[in-house]
Amino acid sequence: MSTDPDGESVSAQQSADLTTLLALLDLERVDDDLFIGQHPEQVGPRTFGGQLLGQGIVAAGRTLVKGDPPVHAVNAHFVRGGDVAKPLEYHVDRFRDGRPFANRQVTAMQDGEVIFTMLVAFQNNAAGLEHAVEIPEVAYPEDLPPIGEHFVGYEETVEAFVNALHPIDIRFVNDPAWKLKGTGEQLNHNRAWMKTDGVMPDDPLLHVAALAYSSDTTVLDSIITTHGLSWGFDRLFAATVNHSMWFHREFRFDEWLLYATESPVAAGSRGIGTGRFFTRDGTLAASVVQEALIKYFPPRS
Repeated sequence: MSTDPDGESVSAQQSADLTTLLALLDLERVDDDLFIGQHPEQVGPRTFGGQLLGQGIVAAGRTLVKGDPPVHAVNAHFVRGGDVAKPLEYHVDRFRDGRPFANRQVTAMQDGEVIFTMLVAFQNNAAGLEHAVEIPEVAYPEDLPPIGEHFVGYEETVEAFVNALHPIDIRFVNDPAWKLKGTGEQLNHNRAWMKTDGVMPDDPLLHVAALAYSSDTTVLDSIITTHGLSWGFDRLFAATVNHSMWFHREFRFDEWLLYATESPVAAGSRGIGTGRFFTRDGTLAASVVQEALIKYFPPRS
């Protein structure tokens, strides 16, 4: 068990919900390439996409020999909504093993049906050309309220969010959609600082998995705020179709990262959200693209 500089154990610093997330990521290994994942008590109508991403990354990573290359990309497709009352089987196919590169396919199944499938690519970092976009100018997380303060007065409006698992400390730079709704403002981007709500173990794979889990939290918000809409207030249906991530540099997710998201397009009842995770010093650590089925049902006149 790792400790912080003052000697306090990691487990003593973890929030209860972060402990739950780490338990979700601690998959049961049934065979070399078969893992079982569980659901938390706090669930929605179907398996949270971030949970599938995080557990799938862990399943893929656990089939590599320690010291093999780190995760550099994931490309996931959501096939069916998972049954939150049943465990998930993660089947791993090994496509390539090597020192600079390794590739895995992870398939999540329930009752013999595919729920989710994901390609996971691993590659060693090496010196080469480097450039990146700059971090947006935003307030620091210490100057921003925790997400719980944004729920006050909206407990019934966004009840699903209030009652969800909260292993991630989220500090919105701009107001979230449900508060923007009252102002009539249309916002084509969203910014939020994020980190785990407590100290994480040192395993880099868990930091990648936890970041993937959190990447599914606010990435679609810019689709609806571009139109002045909000979860809870407006009749909206959203379901993730696919989700891709690229990990550019090493990071710790128990330290603040800025998740800067926007939506370049919505068409054909689908919308795309893109996001970038920046470390506090402005380094671009990871990039995200998610496509979702999203439908808006205007009120009848």
